[in-house]
Amino acid sequence: MKLGFIGGGNMAAAMIGGLLKRGFVAKDINVAEPQSERRAWLTHEFGVHVEERAAQVLQADVIVLSVKPQQMQDVLSQLPSLRPQQLVLSIAAGVRAADISRWMQGHAAIVRAMPNTPALVGQGATGLYAQDAVTAEQRTWADEIMAAVGTVVWVEREAMIDAVTAISGSGPAYVFYFIEALEAAGIALGLSPETSRQLTVQTFLGAATLATQDTASPAELRTRVTSKGGTTERGVMALEEADIKQAIARAAHAAAARAAEMGDLFGAKTHSDEGKSC
Repeated sequence: MKLGFIGGGNMAAAMIGGLLKRGFVAKDINVAEPQSERRAWLTHEFGVHVEERAAQVLQADVIVLSVKPQQMQDVLSQLPSLRPQQLVLSIAAGVRAADISRWMQGHAAIVRAMPNTPALVGQGATGLYAQDAVTAEQRTWADEIMAAVGTVVWVEREAMIDAVTAISGSGPAYVFYFIEALEAAGIALGLSPETSRQLTVQTFLGAATLATQDTASPAELRTRVTSKGGTTERGVMALEEADIKQAIARAAHAAAARAAEMGDLFGAKTHSDEGKSC
């Protein structure tokens, strides 16, 4: 399998690094990146071939679209048509497969991926959706590529990518928000900033690791550390009184709604631009 990346930003770099660690060969990866400094860095860091334009990239078995969503239409509309057996793997948030296909002259073998920022340290969570034209072999390719930066799950309906975006795509921000709040609380209770940060971050890391290694549900794990009449019970009661669970649910629904809005906006832009050209 040969890979071509259109765009060499942070997520593309994380994927390339993860693939190389898994034994992928640098000579089988080509990257198209417009910024000269970034091209030099990618070449030095990974030993892959990097060029300004996408000509050589487009010969790959899998074309990874790693440009910003708002740039996608302009970039793709300038590309020549691909062979039907080539897979297009998009990691752009909010850009629907139908619009990508339209911008790529009807190319049908498209997989959408929604990775998250922990992919930068090999601990990502990615949701994948495949169009009907994607073959079993191409699904395996997409799975292998995204598994290089963390956990992979597949969804059967493209609309579920919006839910993935709300949970794992935006989820790191919710976690950082909670870390920020708990760290600040520690400082307010008299801990030094350094101590509070160390305790808070390690607590999140340890709890998450325990959750991955224990078959118990999160509710069961919480119950285990919530002794009747103890300190944790008092703290959890304060969270319940503040309706934190519902606040988190509202955040996730708001993020999912925005993801759907972004898809509508990009699609509307496509139809509007096509209408102007008629």
